[in-house]
Amino acid sequence: MKTSEVIIVGAGSVGVPTAMALGELGIKARVIDMHPSPGQGENKHAIGGIRATHSDPGKILTCSRSLEIFTSWEKLYGDNIEWLKGGYAFPVYRKTDETMLKKLLPVQKKYGLNIDYLGPKEIQQVIPGINPQGLRGGTFSPDDGSISPLLTVNAFYRRAVDLGVAFHFKERVSKIQVKDGRVIGVETDQTRYAAPVVVDAAGPFSTELGRTVGVDIPVVPDSHESAITEPVKPFFRCMVVDIRPAPGSKNFYFYQNLHGQVIFCMTPDPPIIGTAKGETSVFLPQVCARIVHLLPRLKNLRVRRTWRGLYPMTPDGSPVVGWNRQVNGLLHATGMCGQGLMLGPGTGEMVARMIADQTTDDDQMVLEEFSPYRKFVGEEALK
Repeated sequence: MKTSEVIIVGAGSVGVPTAMALGELGIKARVIDMHPSPGQGENKHAIGGIRATHSDPGKILTCSRSLEIFTSWEKLYGDNIEWLKGGYAFPVYRKTDETMLKKLLPVQKKYGLNIDYLGPKEIQQVIPGINPQGLRGGTFSPDDGSISPLLTVNAFYRRAVDLGVAFHFKERVSKIQVKDGRVIGVETDQTRYAAPVVVDAAGPFSTELGRTVGVDIPVVPDSHESAITEPVKPFFRCMVVDIRPAPGSKNFYFYQNLHGQVIFCMTPDPPIIGTAKGETSVFLPQVCARIVHLLPRLKNLRVRRTWRGLYPMTPDGSPVVGWNRQVNGLLHATGMCGQGLMLGPGTGEMVARMIADQTTDDDQMVLEEFSPYRKFVGEEALK
């Protein structure tokens, strides 16, 4: 039986950077994924937005570290991951949204975010052509940006392999093996692997994985649709997030990538629960009407492709990261709520430090916020 110090279930936005971080610490890790290559699960469905602009300290700190990794990657390792520093803008048309965003600023700035509330004229400079009728201003965080999800996960994968991490693709973990209350490895549809630690980075399939050892974690998959347009000459770079609800949707967001294509997504309301990923007929009429009303100059753009991916959601919109108390050696790193791409590198390093018993004071604060055993009340304001 092949042995290692750690087995990671899932080679996606969290599993691959976790493997890389373990390799950096010299820990022998093994990653198992049912897909044919890294990032072929929900990672490739991400639209690429990267922000540290959150409302909770744990997410701010974790994503700030991720941003450091993304922005320095090409210089350190030579891979072009299509990092684009465009920022995130939250334009405001309602007094209640203005009050909420301004209320978040002290916490955001306390934990290091470069963010300010801008007036209507300044927001119009950030988003040229935005509908000025009723515009009250909005927040803008210029250090956020975007990357290519697949270029990034493959760059991390190559780095992990160079560091000695073993990857097994086209192999499905059927159960976690436990003896006397302690993890001893996993069983797949092909063989068995031994390890004293298993990291659950299975995203929308984490609940299914946990139930193989009688563990029930509050992660439920729901699906979100996205689309990409033809390329046009760049005229805005920031991710534009409209947090106003509308019939059928909680919010929507879009940006123009490095190639000039506009990529957009919408949060459906009510949520579409389950693992189905077929595109729907209602998405484009809903989201395109909202986009064109907010930024009329996009009305003639042609949509090239739509797709649908899964968000592993928790009740409060924050991740589940921590050791399981029922099964010794089982470590959860899941429930990223559609933000695995931006949370992944920072989370991966923290998980590696947990396994190596090297956690920092900041880690302890983040882990308390992300604990599987927290009270799942409320909801993160900018989830």
